[in-house]
Amino acid sequence: RELLSSYQFPGDDIPITKGSALCALEDRSPEIGRDAVLALMKTVDEYIPQPERPVDRPFLMPIEDVFSISGRGTVVTG
Repeated sequence: RELLSSYQFPGDDIPITKGSALCALEDRSPEIGRDAVLALMKTVDEYIPQPERPVDRPFLMPIEDVFSISGRGTVVTG
């Protein structure tokens, strides 16, 4: 929390969840594995607001690169 605060983040207000993705993948120690990952996702859903998306306006996608693939055509990535 002190490190977060030193970089101008609200260290006292940010939720911290501890766990092990490796334990979740290997199905070991559910309290720090599967259960912790589920708790993390719940915390993320509650703490980070859902962005407003204008569904009544045209979709805009940033374009990073364009590739021409012979036999397939043009592929755009963003």
